[in-house]
Amino acid sequence: MSAKERKLPSKGNGGGGSLHPMTPLKGERELIVIAKPEAGLRATHDGIVSAMGADVSGLANFLGDEGIALQPLFGNEDRLRAEASVMSPMGAKSDDMPDLSVFYHVQASDDRLDNLAAKLARQPHVAAAYIKPAAELAQTGSARKQETDNALDLNQMAPLMEDAPPATPNFIGRQGYLNAAPGGIDAYYAWTLPGGRGAGVRVIDCEWAWLLTHEDLTQNQGGVVVGASAGDINHGTAVAGEIGGDVNAVGITGIASDANFRAAAFSLPTATVIRSAADLLSPGDIILLEIHRAGPRFGFMGRADQRGYVGIEWWPDDWAAIRYASNKGIIVVEAAGNGAENLDDPIYSVRPAGFPATWTNPFNRANPQCGAVIVGAGAPPPGTHGRNHGADRSRLDFSNYGACLDAQGWGREVTTTGYGDLQGGMDNRLHYTDQFSGTSSASPIVVGALACVQGILKAKGRIPLTPARARDLLRTTGSPQQNEPGRPATQRIGNRPNLRQMVAAVIGEPAPWVGVQFRGTVAAGATQRWFTFNWPAHWHVAWTVVPTTPRPGAPQIKFNVEVERASDQFITYWVSITNVSPAPCDIEARYAVLGW
Repeated sequence: MSAKERKLPSKGNGGGGSLHPMTPLKGERELIVIAKPEAGLRATHDGIVSAMGADVSGLANFLGDEGIALQPLFGNEDRLRAEASVMSPMGAKSDDMPDLSVFYHVQASDDRLDNLAAKLARQPHVAAAYIKPAAELAQTGSARKQETDNALDLNQMAPLMEDAPPATPNFIGRQGYLNAAPGGIDAYYAWTLPGGRGAGVRVIDCEWAWLLTHEDLTQNQGGVVVGASAGDINHGTAVAGEIGGDVNAVGITGIASDANFRAAAFSLPTATVIRSAADLLSPGDIILLEIHRAGPRFGFMGRADQRGYVGIEWWPDDWAAIRYASNKGIIVVEAAGNGAENLDDPIYSVRPAGFPATWTNPFNRANPQCGAVIVGAGAPPPGTHGRNHGADRSRLDFSNYGACLDAQGWGREVTTTGYGDLQGGMDNRLHYTDQFSGTSSASPIVVGALACVQGILKAKGRIPLTPARARDLLRTTGSPQQNEPGRPATQRIGNRPNLRQMVAAVIGEPAPWVGVQFRGTVAAGATQRWFTFNWPAHWHVAWTVVPTTPRPGAPQIKFNVEVERASDQFITYWVSITNVSPAPCDIEARYAVLGW
Protein backbone atom coordinates (compact mmCIF):
# COMPACT_ATOMS: atom_id res chain seq x y z
CA MET A 1 0.00 0.00 0.00
CA SER A 2 1.50 3.30 -0.96
CA ALA A 3 1.36 6.27 1.32
CA LYS A 4 -0.56 8.27 -1.26
CA GLU A 5 -3.33 5.68 -1.58
CA ARG A 6 -3.89 5.52 2.18
CA LYS A 7 -6.55 2.78 1.98
CA LEU A 8 -7.43 2.62 5.63
CA PRO A 9 -9.83 0.18 7.24
CA SER A 10 -13.21 1.51 8.19
CA LYS A 11 -13.46 3.16 11.56
CA GLY A 12 -14.19 0.88 14.46
CA ASN A 13 -12.60 -0.50 17.61
CA GLY A 14 -11.97 3.08 18.68
CA GLY A 15 -11.45 4.35 15.13
CA GLY A 16 -13.19 7.64 15.76
CA GLY A 17 -13.39 9.68 18.90
CA SER A 18 -12.63 13.01 20.43
CA LEU A 19 -9.82 15.16 19.10
CA HIS A 20 -8.76 15.98 22.66
CA PRO A 21 -7.18 13.68 25.25
CA MET A 22 -9.76 11.69 27.16
CA THR A 23 -9.73 11.43 30.93
CA PRO A 24 -7.21 8.66 31.62
CA LEU A 25 -9.03 5.43 32.23
CA LYS A 26 -8.37 3.70 35.51
CA GLY A 27 -9.67 0.54 37.03
CA GLU A 28 -11.77 0.03 40.11
CA ARG A 29 -10.59 -0.78 43.59
CA GLU A 30 -10.38 -4.54 44.03
CA LEU A 31 -11.19 -6.60 47.13
CA ILE A 32 -8.95 -9.67 47.20
CA VAL A 33 -9.31 -12.58 49.63
CA ILE A 34 -6.66 -15.22 50.25
CA ALA A 35 -7.96 -18.41 51.86
CA LYS A 36 -5.96 -20.57 54.23
CA PRO A 37 -4.75 -23.57 52.18
CA GLU A 38 -5.82 -26.06 54.83
CA ALA A 39 -9.44 -24.88 54.46
CA GLY A 40 -9.59 -26.34 50.95
CA LEU A 41 -12.18 -23.78 49.87
CA ARG A 42 -14.11 -24.41 46.67
CA ALA A 43 -16.51 -21.96 45.04
CA THR A 44 -19.57 -23.77 43.67
CA HIS A 45 -22.92 -22.75 42.25
CA ASP A 46 -24.40 -23.53 45.65
CA GLY A 47 -21.88 -21.41 47.53
CA ILE A 48 -18.58 -21.98 49.27
CA VAL A 49 -17.65 -25.50 50.43
CA SER A 50 -14.52 -27.24 51.72
CA ALA A 51 -12.75 -30.04 49.87
CA MET A 52 -10.93 -30.85 53.13
CA GLY A 53 -14.04 -31.39 55.21
CA ALA A 54 -13.58 -28.18 57.17
CA ASP A 55 -16.62 -26.51 58.67
CA VAL A 56 -17.07 -23.41 56.50
CA SER A 57 -20.68 -22.77 57.46
CA GLY A 58 -19.78 -19.55 59.26
CA LEU A 59 -18.08 -18.15 56.16
CA ALA A 60 -20.90 -19.37 53.92
CA ASN A 61 -23.50 -17.72 56.15
CA PHE A 62 -21.55 -14.46 56.20
CA LEU A 63 -21.31 -14.39 52.41
CA GLY A 64 -25.02 -15.11 52.13
CA ASP A 65 -25.99 -12.43 54.63
CA GLU A 66 -23.87 -9.85 52.78
CA GLY A 67 -25.10 -10.92 49.35
CA ILE A 68 -21.57 -11.48 48.04
CA ALA A 69 -19.57 -14.40 46.71
CA LEU A 70 -15.94 -15.51 46.64
CA GLN A 71 -15.06 -15.67 42.96
CA PRO A 72 -11.87 -17.61 42.13
CA LEU A 73 -9.37 -15.05 40.85
CA PHE A 74 -7.47 -17.46 38.63
CA GLY A 75 -10.06 -20.10 37.76
CA ASN A 76 -11.28 -23.44 39.10
CA GLU A 77 -9.40 -24.39 42.26
CA ASP A 78 -9.02 -28.10 41.46
CA ARG A 79 -7.69 -27.37 37.98
CA LEU A 80 -5.20 -24.88 39.40
CA ARG A 81 -3.89 -27.41 41.91
CA ALA A 82 -3.56 -30.04 39.20
CA GLU A 83 -1.68 -27.63 36.96
CA ALA A 84 0.60 -26.60 39.81
CA SER A 85 1.55 -30.20 40.51
CA VAL A 86 2.68 -30.54 36.89
CA MET A 87 4.57 -27.22 36.83
CA SER A 88 6.28 -27.61 40.21
CA PRO A 89 9.84 -28.88 39.91
CA MET A 90 11.05 -31.41 42.45
CA GLY A 91 12.08 -29.62 45.60
CA ALA A 92 10.65 -26.27 44.53
CA LYS A 93 9.92 -23.89 47.38
CA SER A 94 6.40 -22.57 47.90
CA ASP A 95 7.82 -19.07 47.46
CA ASP A 96 8.68 -20.01 43.87
CA MET A 97 5.34 -21.68 43.12
CA PRO A 98 2.51 -19.63 44.65
CA ASP A 99 -0.77 -21.48 45.22
CA LEU A 100 -3.15 -19.68 42.87
CA SER A 101 -6.10 -21.75 44.08
CA VAL A 102 -6.41 -19.75 47.33
CA PHE A 103 -6.98 -16.33 45.71
CA TYR A 104 -10.51 -14.92 45.41
CA HIS A 105 -12.12 -11.71 44.22
CA VAL A 106 -15.21 -10.12 45.79
CA GLN A 107 -17.44 -7.84 43.77
CA ALA A 108 -19.40 -5.18 45.64
CA SER A 109 -20.07 -1.47 45.43
CA ASP A 110 -17.01 0.61 46.27
CA ASP A 111 -18.57 2.10 49.40
CA ARG A 112 -18.84 -1.39 50.94
CA LEU A 113 -15.34 -2.68 50.19
CA ASP A 114 -13.52 -1.42 53.29
CA ASN A 115 -16.10 -2.80 55.71
CA LEU A 116 -16.28 -6.13 53.88
CA ALA A 117 -12.49 -6.50 53.86
CA ALA A 118 -12.32 -5.94 57.62
CA LYS A 119 -15.04 -8.53 58.29
CA LEU A 120 -13.61 -11.09 55.89
CA ALA A 121 -10.17 -10.80 57.48
CA ARG A 122 -11.71 -11.98 60.77
CA GLN A 123 -13.12 -15.17 59.24
CA PRO A 124 -11.24 -18.22 60.58
CA HIS A 125 -10.62 -19.71 57.10
CA VAL A 126 -9.32 -16.46 55.60
CA ALA A 127 -5.57 -15.72 55.61
CA ALA A 128 -5.87 -12.22 54.16
CA ALA A 129 -8.42 -9.74 52.84
CA TYR A 130 -7.21 -6.46 51.36
CA ILE A 131 -8.24 -3.73 48.97
CA LYS A 132 -6.07 -2.79 46.03
CA PRO A 133 -6.18 0.85 44.88
CA ALA A 134 -7.44 1.34 41.36
CA ALA A 135 -4.83 0.57 38.72
CA GLU A 136 -4.07 3.56 36.50
CA LEU A 137 -2.18 4.45 33.37
CA ALA A 138 0.89 6.61 33.86
CA GLN A 139 -0.68 9.93 32.93
CA THR A 140 -0.63 13.05 35.07
CA GLY A 141 -2.43 16.33 35.05
CA SER A 142 -1.75 19.86 36.16
CA ALA A 143 -1.07 19.10 39.84
CA ARG A 144 2.44 17.82 39.12
CA LYS A 145 3.17 20.74 36.81
CA GLN A 146 2.50 23.15 39.63
CA GLU A 147 4.75 21.25 42.04
CA THR A 148 7.90 21.09 39.89
CA ASP A 149 9.35 23.85 37.79
CA ASN A 150 10.91 21.59 35.17
CA ALA A 151 8.07 19.11 34.76
CA LEU A 152 5.47 18.95 32.03
CA ASP A 153 2.24 17.03 32.13
CA LEU A 154 2.74 13.41 31.16
CA ASN A 155 0.81 12.20 28.13
CA GLN A 156 -1.75 15.00 28.04
CA MET A 157 -0.98 16.02 24.48
CA ALA A 158 -3.81 17.48 22.38
CA PRO A 159 -3.90 16.73 18.65
CA LEU A 160 -3.12 19.38 16.08
CA MET A 161 -6.26 20.70 14.42
CA GLU A 162 -4.71 20.80 10.94
CA ASP A 163 -5.64 17.85 8.73
CA ALA A 164 -2.95 15.31 8.04
CA PRO A 165 -1.23 15.67 4.65
CA PRO A 166 -2.18 13.36 1.76
CA ALA A 167 0.81 11.17 2.60
CA THR A 168 2.23 10.83 6.11
CA PRO A 169 5.93 11.78 6.24
CA ASN A 170 8.52 9.30 7.43
CA PHE A 171 9.18 10.13 11.10
CA ILE A 172 11.87 7.52 11.75
CA GLY A 173 14.50 10.26 11.91
CA ARG A 174 12.72 11.59 15.01
CA GLN A 175 12.89 8.21 16.77
CA GLY A 176 16.22 8.83 18.44
CA TYR A 177 15.74 5.85 20.73
CA LEU A 178 16.46 3.62 17.72
CA ASN A 179 19.92 5.16 17.23
CA ALA A 180 23.28 3.74 18.21
CA ALA A 181 24.25 3.75 21.87
CA PRO A 182 24.59 5.60 24.09
CA GLY A 183 21.83 7.90 22.80
CA GLY A 184 19.63 5.01 21.69
CA ILE A 185 19.46 1.23 21.96
CA ASP A 186 21.05 0.52 18.53
CA ALA A 187 17.99 -1.12 17.03
CA TYR A 188 19.49 -0.50 13.60
CA TYR A 189 22.27 -2.97 14.44
CA ALA A 190 19.82 -5.65 15.59
CA TRP A 191 17.87 -5.24 12.35
CA THR A 192 20.91 -6.33 10.33
CA LEU A 193 20.79 -9.78 11.93
CA PRO A 194 18.40 -12.66 11.15
CA GLY A 195 15.48 -12.44 13.56
CA GLY A 196 16.65 -9.02 14.74
CA ARG A 197 13.21 -7.44 14.44
CA GLY A 198 11.69 -9.95 16.86
CA ALA A 199 10.49 -12.63 14.45
CA GLY A 200 8.82 -15.53 16.23
CA VAL A 201 8.31 -13.60 19.47
CA ARG A 202 4.88 -12.79 20.88
CA VAL A 203 4.23 -9.72 23.01
CA ILE A 204 1.06 -8.98 24.99
CA ASP A 205 0.56 -5.43 26.26
CA CYS A 206 -1.69 -5.21 29.34
CA GLU A 207 -3.63 -1.95 29.82
CA TRP A 208 -7.07 -0.79 28.60
CA ALA A 209 -7.45 0.34 25.00
CA TRP A 210 -5.69 0.56 21.64
CA LEU A 211 -6.34 1.75 18.11
CA LEU A 212 -5.08 -1.26 16.21
CA THR A 213 -6.58 0.08 12.98
CA HIS A 214 -4.00 2.87 12.93
CA GLU A 215 -2.32 3.25 9.53
CA ASP A 216 1.05 2.23 10.99
CA LEU A 217 -0.22 -0.80 12.94
CA THR A 218 -1.51 -3.04 10.17
CA GLN A 219 1.13 -5.79 10.29
CA ASN A 220 1.76 -8.50 12.88
CA GLN A 221 -1.15 -7.46 15.09
CA GLY A 222 -3.06 -10.14 16.97
CA GLY A 223 -5.84 -7.96 18.38
CA VAL A 224 -7.28 -7.89 21.88
CA VAL A 225 -7.02 -11.43 23.25
CA VAL A 226 -8.03 -10.93 26.90
CA GLY A 227 -10.82 -8.71 28.23
CA ALA A 228 -12.70 -5.95 26.41
CA SER A 229 -10.96 -2.83 25.14
CA ALA A 230 -12.50 0.43 26.38
CA GLY A 231 -11.41 3.98 27.11
CA ASP A 232 -8.70 6.31 25.87
CA ILE A 233 -6.94 4.63 22.94
CA ASN A 234 -3.93 6.95 22.78
CA HIS A 235 -1.75 5.38 25.46
CA GLY A 236 -2.04 1.82 24.18
CA THR A 237 -1.64 2.98 20.58
CA ALA A 238 1.60 4.74 21.49
CA VAL A 239 2.92 1.59 23.19
CA ALA A 240 1.98 -0.53 20.18
CA GLY A 241 3.85 1.82 17.84
CA GLU A 242 7.04 1.76 19.89
CA ILE A 243 7.17 -2.03 19.84
CA GLY A 244 5.47 -3.06 16.62
CA GLY A 245 5.04 -0.09 14.29
CA ASP A 246 5.05 -1.22 10.67
CA VAL A 247 8.11 -1.21 8.42
CA ASN A 248 7.13 1.09 5.56
CA ALA A 249 7.87 4.50 4.11
CA VAL A 250 5.49 6.42 6.38
CA GLY A 251 5.22 7.34 10.02
CA ILE A 252 7.28 5.46 12.57
CA THR A 253 8.97 2.06 12.75
CA GLY A 254 8.67 -0.23 15.76
CA ILE A 255 11.71 -1.62 17.52
CA ALA A 256 10.51 -5.21 17.08
CA SER A 257 8.19 -4.87 14.09
CA ASP A 258 8.29 -8.60 13.25
CA ALA A 259 7.08 -9.62 16.71
CA ASN A 260 3.41 -10.49 17.05
CA PHE A 261 1.78 -7.73 19.13
CA ARG A 262 -1.41 -8.51 21.04
CA ALA A 263 -3.37 -6.78 23.77
CA ALA A 264 -4.98 -7.73 27.08
CA ALA A 265 -7.53 -5.33 28.57
CA PHE A 266 -8.01 -4.70 32.27
CA SER A 267 -11.76 -5.05 32.09
CA LEU A 268 -11.11 -7.94 34.50
CA PRO A 269 -9.11 -7.93 37.75
CA THR A 270 -5.48 -7.17 36.98
CA ALA A 271 -4.10 -10.45 38.29
CA THR A 272 -6.67 -12.40 36.25
CA VAL A 273 -5.58 -10.59 33.09
CA ILE A 274 -1.89 -11.27 33.73
CA ARG A 275 -2.47 -14.97 34.30
CA SER A 276 -4.74 -15.22 31.24
CA ALA A 277 -2.13 -13.50 29.09
CA ALA A 278 0.55 -15.90 30.33
CA ASP A 279 -1.58 -18.87 29.30
CA LEU A 280 -1.54 -17.59 25.70
CA LEU A 281 2.25 -17.40 25.53
CA SER A 282 5.28 -19.70 25.44
CA PRO A 283 8.73 -19.55 27.03
CA GLY A 284 10.65 -16.56 25.72
CA ASP A 285 7.55 -14.48 24.96
CA ILE A 286 6.94 -11.17 26.72
CA ILE A 287 4.17 -9.53 28.79
CA LEU A 288 4.20 -5.75 29.31
CA LEU A 289 2.46 -4.20 32.32
CA GLU A 290 1.68 -0.53 31.65
CA ILE A 291 -0.01 0.38 34.93
CA HIS A 292 0.80 1.44 38.47
CA ARG A 293 -1.12 2.01 41.71
CA ALA A 294 -1.24 4.44 44.59
CA GLY A 295 1.15 3.10 47.22
CA PRO A 296 1.53 3.60 50.96
CA ARG A 297 3.26 7.00 50.78
CA PHE A 298 -0.07 8.85 50.78
CA GLY A 299 -2.22 6.16 52.34
CA PHE A 300 -3.03 4.40 49.05
CA MET A 301 -5.06 7.42 47.94
CA GLY A 302 -5.22 8.31 44.26
CA ARG A 303 -3.75 11.68 43.24
CA ALA A 304 -3.91 13.72 40.05
CA ASP A 305 -0.11 14.00 40.02
CA GLN A 306 0.34 10.24 40.72
CA ARG A 307 2.96 10.94 43.38
CA GLY A 308 3.60 7.84 45.45
CA TYR A 309 2.39 5.43 42.76
CA VAL A 310 4.38 2.19 42.44
CA GLY A 311 4.66 -0.94 40.32
CA ILE A 312 1.92 -3.47 40.83
CA GLU A 313 4.02 -6.45 41.97
CA TRP A 314 3.84 -5.01 45.50
CA TRP A 315 0.31 -6.49 45.86
CA PRO A 316 0.23 -10.23 46.63
CA ASP A 317 -2.17 -11.39 43.92
CA ASP A 318 -0.40 -9.46 41.16
CA TRP A 319 2.92 -10.80 42.46
CA ALA A 320 1.54 -14.34 42.26
CA ALA A 321 0.27 -13.83 38.70
CA ILE A 322 3.63 -12.44 37.58
CA ARG A 323 5.46 -15.30 39.32
CA TYR A 324 3.18 -17.74 37.47
CA ALA A 325 4.21 -16.19 34.15
CA SER A 326 7.89 -16.20 35.11
CA ASN A 327 7.68 -19.86 36.10
CA LYS A 328 6.46 -20.56 32.56
CA GLY A 329 9.54 -18.85 31.12
CA ILE A 330 7.65 -15.72 30.04
CA ILE A 331 9.44 -12.40 30.55
CA VAL A 332 7.26 -9.85 32.32
CA VAL A 333 8.31 -6.22 31.89
CA GLU A 334 6.80 -3.92 34.52
CA ALA A 335 6.73 -0.14 34.59
CA ALA A 336 8.35 0.98 37.85
CA GLY A 337 5.78 3.77 38.14
CA ASN A 338 5.78 7.55 37.98
CA GLY A 339 5.49 8.20 41.71
CA ALA A 340 8.95 9.78 42.24
CA GLU A 341 9.46 7.14 44.93
CA ASN A 342 12.58 5.57 46.40
CA LEU A 343 11.55 1.92 46.37
CA ASP A 344 14.32 1.15 48.88
CA ASP A 345 12.49 3.24 51.49
CA PRO A 346 11.56 1.24 54.62
CA ILE A 347 7.91 2.21 54.09
CA TYR A 348 7.69 -0.53 51.46
CA SER A 349 8.63 -3.20 53.99
CA VAL A 350 5.73 -2.34 56.30
CA ARG A 351 3.00 -4.95 55.82
CA PRO A 352 -0.33 -3.22 55.15
CA ALA A 353 -3.48 -4.14 57.03
CA GLY A 354 -5.12 -7.13 55.41
CA PHE A 355 -2.01 -8.50 53.69
CA PRO A 356 -1.06 -12.11 54.55
CA ALA A 357 1.32 -12.61 57.45
CA THR A 358 3.79 -14.28 55.06
CA TRP A 359 4.07 -11.20 52.82
CA THR A 360 7.49 -9.63 52.33
CA ASN A 361 8.47 -6.55 50.38
CA PRO A 362 9.11 -7.66 46.77
CA PHE A 363 11.09 -4.47 46.02
CA ASN A 364 13.77 -5.86 48.35
CA ARG A 365 15.71 -8.28 46.18
CA ALA A 366 16.68 -10.32 49.25
CA ASN A 367 13.03 -11.42 49.49
CA PRO A 368 11.15 -13.82 47.21
CA GLN A 369 10.89 -12.38 43.71
CA CYS A 370 8.19 -12.53 41.05
CA GLY A 371 10.84 -12.31 38.32
CA ALA A 372 9.63 -9.17 36.50
CA VAL A 373 11.98 -6.78 34.73
CA ILE A 374 11.34 -3.39 36.37
CA VAL A 375 11.88 -0.33 34.17
CA GLY A 376 12.55 3.30 35.10
CA ALA A 377 12.40 6.47 33.00
CA GLY A 378 15.59 8.18 31.88
CA ALA A 379 16.19 11.46 30.08
CA PRO A 380 16.81 11.40 26.31
CA PRO A 381 19.88 13.15 24.90
CA PRO A 382 19.66 16.93 25.46
CA GLY A 383 18.32 18.75 22.44
CA THR A 384 15.99 15.95 21.36
CA HIS A 385 13.10 17.70 19.60
CA GLY A 386 14.60 20.98 20.78
CA ARG A 387 14.06 20.24 24.47
CA ASN A 388 16.31 19.43 27.42
CA HIS A 389 15.32 17.19 30.32
CA GLY A 390 18.74 16.87 31.92
CA ALA A 391 21.79 14.75 31.27
CA ASP A 392 21.27 11.85 28.89
CA ARG A 393 20.23 8.72 30.81
CA SER A 394 19.75 10.60 34.08
CA ARG A 395 16.70 9.78 36.15
CA LEU A 396 13.68 11.89 35.27
CA ASP A 397 12.16 13.53 38.33
CA PHE A 398 8.90 11.56 38.25
CA SER A 399 10.49 8.11 37.85
CA ASN A 400 10.56 5.69 40.74
CA TYR A 401 14.02 4.38 41.55
CA GLY A 402 15.79 1.84 43.70
CA ALA A 403 17.93 -1.29 43.75
CA CYS A 404 15.15 -3.40 42.24
CA LEU A 405 15.10 -1.50 38.95
CA ASP A 406 16.72 -3.42 36.13
CA ALA A 407 16.86 -1.01 33.18
CA GLN A 408 15.72 2.33 31.83
CA GLY A 409 14.24 3.60 28.61
CA TRP A 410 13.48 7.04 27.22
CA GLY A 411 10.94 8.67 29.54
CA ARG A 412 10.45 11.77 27.35
CA GLU A 413 10.32 12.73 23.68
CA VAL A 414 9.31 9.33 22.36
CA THR A 415 7.99 9.54 18.80
CA THR A 416 5.31 6.95 18.11
CA THR A 417 1.70 6.43 17.04
CA GLY A 418 -1.25 8.17 18.70
CA TYR A 419 -2.15 11.47 20.42
CA GLY A 420 -1.72 13.71 17.35
CA ASP A 421 0.64 16.43 18.54
CA LEU A 422 3.12 15.59 15.74
CA GLN A 423 0.50 14.85 13.08
CA GLY A 424 -3.13 15.42 13.93
CA GLY A 425 -6.39 16.14 12.16
CA MET A 426 -9.85 14.62 12.26
CA ASP A 427 -8.83 10.98 11.68
CA ASN A 428 -7.00 9.53 14.67
CA ARG A 429 -5.79 6.61 12.56
CA LEU A 430 -3.26 9.13 11.22
CA HIS A 431 -2.17 10.54 14.57
CA TYR A 432 1.46 10.59 15.73
CA THR A 433 3.18 12.04 18.77
CA ASP A 434 6.62 13.40 19.58
CA GLN A 435 6.07 13.47 23.33
CA PHE A 436 4.99 10.09 24.69
CA SER A 437 6.47 9.99 28.18
CA GLY A 438 6.85 8.32 31.55
CA THR A 439 7.77 4.83 32.59
CA SER A 440 5.00 4.10 30.09
CA SER A 441 7.23 5.14 27.19
CA ALA A 442 10.37 3.68 28.77
CA SER A 443 9.03 0.15 29.31
CA PRO A 444 8.14 -0.58 25.64
CA ILE A 445 11.70 0.33 24.65
CA VAL A 446 13.00 -2.39 26.96
CA VAL A 447 10.35 -4.80 25.64
CA GLY A 448 11.43 -4.03 22.09
CA ALA A 449 15.10 -4.63 22.89
CA LEU A 450 14.34 -7.97 24.56
CA ALA A 451 12.12 -9.04 21.65
CA CYS A 452 14.96 -8.30 19.20
CA VAL A 453 17.35 -10.46 21.24
CA GLN A 454 14.82 -13.29 21.50
CA GLY A 455 14.25 -13.16 17.73
CA ILE A 456 17.99 -13.39 17.07
CA LEU A 457 18.32 -16.35 19.43
CA LYS A 458 15.37 -18.09 17.76
CA ALA A 459 16.89 -17.53 14.32
CA LYS A 460 20.08 -19.21 15.53
CA GLY A 461 18.21 -22.12 17.10
CA ARG A 462 19.41 -21.08 20.54
CA ILE A 463 17.64 -21.18 23.89
CA PRO A 464 15.61 -17.97 24.46
CA LEU A 465 16.30 -15.73 27.41
CA THR A 466 14.65 -16.78 30.64
CA PRO A 467 13.25 -14.05 32.91
CA ALA A 468 16.27 -14.26 35.22
CA ARG A 469 18.74 -14.21 32.36
CA ALA A 470 16.95 -11.24 30.80
CA ARG A 471 17.27 -9.27 34.05
CA ASP A 472 20.93 -10.19 34.34
CA LEU A 473 21.60 -9.25 30.72
CA LEU A 474 20.02 -5.82 31.15
CA ARG A 475 22.04 -5.19 34.31
CA THR A 476 25.41 -6.30 32.91
CA THR A 477 25.23 -4.55 29.53
CA GLY A 478 23.99 -1.17 28.34
CA SER A 479 24.78 2.52 28.56
CA PRO A 480 25.21 3.55 32.21
CA GLN A 481 22.89 5.91 34.04
CA GLN A 482 24.25 9.46 34.40
CA ASN A 483 24.17 12.07 37.14
CA GLU A 484 21.98 15.16 37.05
CA PRO A 485 21.93 17.78 39.83
CA GLY A 486 19.39 16.61 42.38
CA ARG A 487 19.05 13.26 40.63
CA PRO A 488 22.32 11.35 41.10
CA ALA A 489 22.98 8.00 39.49
CA THR A 490 22.80 6.46 42.97
CA GLN A 491 19.04 6.87 42.55
CA ARG A 492 19.11 3.74 40.44
CA ILE A 493 17.01 3.30 37.30
CA GLY A 494 19.60 1.10 35.59
CA ASN A 495 21.31 1.14 32.22
CA ARG A 496 19.75 1.96 28.87
CA PRO A 497 19.76 -1.21 26.72
CA ASN A 498 22.47 -1.49 24.09
CA LEU A 499 21.47 -4.14 21.59
CA ARG A 500 24.96 -4.47 20.16
CA GLN A 501 26.26 -5.43 23.61
CA MET A 502 23.25 -7.58 24.45
CA VAL A 503 23.53 -9.60 21.26
CA ALA A 504 27.29 -10.09 21.69
CA ALA A 505 26.71 -11.36 25.22
CA VAL A 506 24.20 -14.04 24.17
CA ILE A 507 25.34 -15.29 20.76
CA GLY A 508 29.06 -15.66 21.39
CA GLU A 509 30.37 -19.15 20.66
CA PRO A 510 32.44 -20.04 23.73
CA ALA A 511 35.04 -22.75 23.45
CA PRO A 512 33.86 -25.86 25.32
CA TRP A 513 35.49 -26.48 28.67
CA VAL A 514 35.68 -29.50 30.92
CA GLY A 515 36.38 -30.27 34.54
CA VAL A 516 35.90 -32.61 37.46
CA GLN A 517 32.98 -31.66 39.67
CA PHE A 518 33.40 -34.19 42.49
CA ARG A 519 35.19 -37.37 43.53
CA GLY A 520 34.14 -40.13 45.89
CA THR A 521 34.11 -43.81 46.75
CA VAL A 522 31.22 -46.21 46.23
CA ALA A 523 31.10 -49.46 48.20
CA ALA A 524 30.77 -52.76 46.40
CA GLY A 525 27.20 -53.33 45.19
CA ALA A 526 26.07 -49.96 46.57
CA THR A 527 24.48 -46.90 44.97
CA GLN A 528 25.30 -43.35 46.04
CA ARG A 529 23.73 -40.09 44.93
CA TRP A 530 25.38 -36.70 44.61
CA PHE A 531 23.90 -33.36 43.57
CA THR A 532 25.49 -30.22 42.18
CA PHE A 533 23.57 -26.97 41.92
CA ASN A 534 23.47 -23.43 40.54
CA TRP A 535 24.33 -24.39 36.97
CA PRO A 536 23.05 -21.70 34.56
CA ALA A 537 19.95 -23.07 32.89
CA HIS A 538 21.02 -21.98 29.40
CA TRP A 539 24.30 -23.95 29.46
CA HIS A 540 24.53 -27.21 27.50
CA VAL A 541 26.23 -29.58 29.95
CA ALA A 542 27.26 -33.21 29.38
CA TRP A 543 28.16 -35.53 32.26
CA THR A 544 30.20 -38.69 32.53
CA VAL A 545 31.40 -40.69 35.52
CA VAL A 546 34.56 -42.81 35.36
CA PRO A 547 36.15 -45.20 37.85
CA THR A 548 39.62 -44.17 39.00
CA THR A 549 40.35 -47.53 40.68
CA PRO A 550 41.81 -49.89 38.07
CA ARG A 551 40.04 -53.28 37.90
CA PRO A 552 40.27 -54.83 34.46
CA GLY A 553 38.01 -57.52 33.09
CA ALA A 554 34.44 -56.25 33.68
CA PRO A 555 32.36 -53.07 34.10
CA GLN A 556 32.79 -51.39 37.48
CA ILE A 557 30.09 -48.70 37.63
CA LYS A 558 26.96 -47.40 36.00
CA PHE A 559 25.44 -43.96 36.50
CA ASN A 560 22.33 -41.95 35.87
CA VAL A 561 21.91 -38.16 35.70
CA GLU A 562 18.60 -36.55 36.67
CA VAL A 563 17.88 -32.86 36.16
CA GLU A 564 15.97 -30.42 38.38
CA ARG A 565 14.96 -26.95 37.15
CA ALA A 566 15.46 -25.35 40.53
CA SER A 567 14.46 -21.94 39.22
CA ASP A 568 14.12 -20.23 35.86
CA GLN A 569 17.80 -19.29 36.25
CA PHE A 570 19.49 -22.42 37.62
CA ILE A 571 19.70 -26.18 37.13
CA THR A 572 20.52 -28.83 39.74
CA TYR A 573 21.98 -32.13 38.55
CA TRP A 574 21.46 -35.31 40.57
CA VAL A 575 24.04 -37.99 39.77
CA SER A 576 23.37 -41.55 40.97
CA ILE A 577 26.35 -43.95 40.76
CA THR A 578 26.12 -47.72 41.25
CA ASN A 579 29.15 -49.91 41.86
CA VAL A 580 28.49 -53.19 39.99
CA SER A 581 31.84 -54.72 41.00
CA PRO A 582 32.65 -56.84 44.10
CA ALA A 583 35.10 -54.27 45.49
CA PRO A 584 34.97 -50.59 46.51
CA CYS A 585 35.52 -48.19 43.63
CA ASP A 586 36.83 -44.63 43.53
CA ILE A 587 35.06 -42.42 41.01
CA GLU A 588 35.12 -38.93 39.61
CA ALA A 589 32.27 -37.08 37.92
CA ARG A 590 33.34 -35.03 34.92
CA TYR A 591 31.42 -32.32 33.09
CA ALA A 592 31.75 -30.69 29.69
CA VAL A 593 30.12 -27.34 29.00
CA LEU A 594 29.51 -27.43 25.25
CA GLY A 595 28.13 -23.90 24.90
CA TRP A 596 24.77 -22.13 25.12
